[in-house]
Amino acid sequence: MSYLYARGLVVGKFSPLHLGHESLIRAALERCERVYLISYSNPEFSGCERAHRERWLKLRFPNVHSIVIDAENVSCMLGSVGWDYLPSNEAAAEVHRKLCADICLQIFKTSVDVVFSSEDYGAGFARYLSGAFSVYYCAPVEVESICLDPSRRRLPISGSQIRANPHQHRAYLSSEVYCDFVEKVCFLGGESTGKSTLSRLAAERFGTEYVAEYGRTLWEAQSGLLLYSDMLKIAQVQIEQEQQASMSANRYLFCDTSPLTTLLYSDEMFGEVDDALEVLANRQYEHIFLCEPDFDFVQDGTRKDDSFRRYQHDWYIRELNKRGHHYIQLKGSIAERLKVIESVLS
Repeated sequence: MSYLYARGLVVGKFSPLHLGHESLIRAALERCERVYLISYSNPEFSGCERAHRERWLKLRFPNVHSIVIDAENVSCMLGSVGWDYLPSNEAAAEVHRKLCADICLQIFKTSVDVVFSSEDYGAGFARYLSGAFSVYYCAPVEVESICLDPSRRRLPISGSQIRANPHQHRAYLSSEVYCDFVEKVCFLGGESTGKSTLSRLAAERFGTEYVAEYGRTLWEAQSGLLLYSDMLKIAQVQIEQEQQASMSANRYLFCDTSPLTTLLYSDEMFGEVDDALEVLANRQYEHIFLCEPDFDFVQDGTRKDDSFRRYQHDWYIRELNKRGHHYIQLKGSIAERLKVIESVLS
């Protein structure tokens, strides 16, 4: 395949990475043999922190040579080339242009032939890079500018619009990006407290997805026999299933347990907890509902008894408080519990 250019450059906040950005990056990939990308923002925006942007770019554009910088890693990434601070978003254009030129020359170890943008800064940016590269190489270097859809007629969206309401504008986000804005709702509680029913009914009420308890699925598949090694596997698969379901979820994802539950059973059944499971048990959920054991215990052939259910409830309260997790207790009938859930989330 022949390309118009050897090396292209795209720079942006990508907060978040939306389909307008993706269209620009794809245009660069179509025209350039190699594409370099620089992403930074100071300050950063909630939900668009460096870890998120790194993940989005890696998933969506694995063949792009990306560097994602924030105030924490700037010294590590760029200290060797004289940058121990990250310019403010409001800093002069010359400061940002110099930073990008230094990254190209000292980190990417190359100049570029063309810069891609969807705003009018592109031409001035290209002129600055032409001068900086020419000085560095002691030879004329000409950088072109390609500006695509500056009026945003084809994709009328901006990062600020999406940040204001990512759910309203989810059509402009890939599923890999949107899933990071999905709020995970976790149900905890002892056996026979309505967690499975609530997660399913809540998902129906909000038109979204729910994740069943993998531990029970594995228990049934292994005819009621679980090994100590299964405990970590249960927590890992539970998280994997949450991540997969979040790709098709709508605003909320309802989870019929968390790795904290697996930690409880590991300790109760085997008297020990894998260190990796302890780490997973701290998984964060935007909302946690703790189901009270205040209606009749129902034995389905897999559960212990009501005394163990009450022990579990007390254990959850101690652990959630110890770990500093905010939670809301649900009491009464399933209908009453659903009303509380709706009032919190609506």
